[in-house]
Order: sequence, then structure tokens, then C-alpha cells
Amino acid sequence: MSEPPRPGEYGVPQDPNNPYSMPGGAQYPPPGQDYGQQPPVSGGGYPPPTSGAGYQDPNAYQQGGYQQPGGYQQPGGYQQPGQYGYQQPGGYPGAGGPVGYANSDEKTWALIAHFGGIFIGFIAPLIALLAKGNESPTVKAHANEALNFHITWGIILFVGALLSICTFGLTLIVPWIIIIVFAIIAGMKANGGELYRYPMTYRFIK
Repeated sequence: MSEPPRPGEYGVPQDPNNPYSMPGGAQYPPPGQDYGQQPPVSGGGYPPPTSGAGYQDPNAYQQGGYQQPGGYQQPGGYQQPGQYGYQQPGGYPGAGGPVGYANSDEKTWALIAHFGGIFIGFIAPLIALLAKGNESPTVKAHANEALNFHITWGIILFVGALLSICTFGLTLIVPWIIIIVFAIIAGMKANGGELYRYPMTYRFIK
């Protein structure tokens, strides 16, 4: 006949009077603890707490360069607008000045080229082109566009003035209205940093 199992073997409690005693004298649960807690893990320890002091959320974000849950990596190389060669709207490089211009001086000359044409025709954009065109591609682009417009409509206005006697002044008034309207539109666009493309214009200067 085989020998009956000894205490501590094959699941038999070490202490017959304590059904929760474990081999080696360990007890489960330990003295002072309530029954019904989680069973001990290998090595005689207990599972880490699920709340309270010492608890670590496995889904929490880890600092020190580790990735966030889901493989998302915290951005570190994003450049803010206006830094490291970022270009302002309008296609012109920004350097802390008005939008679309490298500085306030460029904006001033661009506005002179457009608004000045209302009063002195092609002379205003020509002055802007000669004064700043070689230094600033931005001013040159605005001045060329305004210069072509005012040359085209200056010719039309001159012809209209010759024919105004026969047309009761209509050939003189209509060109003036067109010049004023489109020059104002171009000036407002330039104030916002945009280069306006004049309609109904023959471009003598590229």
C-alpha cells in the first residue's frame, strides 16, 4: 500500500489546523490580511497593487523619450511659423516685417507704386521701380505690374481725351473710373502682402 501524502506535498496544507498554510511555513493569506485576496505569485511575493501608493498605470505616458501608447511619438522637430526660413503668405520671405514683405520699406514702395498711379499715372510705379527695384524683387514685381497697367490705360486715356468731344466725355470718364478702381484693388492686395495681377493690361515690361 502506498504511503499517504505528507503535509506540504501535493496540495496538502503544511499545518493541518490551517488549510491556507503553504510549504516552507508560509501562510496564505499572511497574518493580519483578509481572506479572498489574490494568490501569491512565484517567489513568495504578491502581485503589485492595482491602486494607491506604488501603483503604475501600464498605459500611462512614459517620459524620457519613450513612445506614447499606440506608437505615437511626441513631436520634437516642429518649427514655429516665422522661424528658420518659414515663408509668410504671399510668396515673399518674411523677416519680422509686414506680411509678405521683408521689411516695412518694401511695403511702402509697393503701396506707392499702386496708389500713386491714381494721381500721377505711370510715374509713381516708375519711381518705385528705379528707387527700390534693383534691391528688392518684391518691390520690382509690384512696380512692374502697376507700371504696365498705367502705361496701357494712360494710352487709352489719352486717346479717350482726344475723342471726348465727339463722345461727350464718355471716352475720358470711363478709363478714369477703371484706373481708379483697379489701382485701389491692387493697393489693398499689396497692403495684405499679395501681388495683384491687373486685368486688361498689355505688359510692356516683364
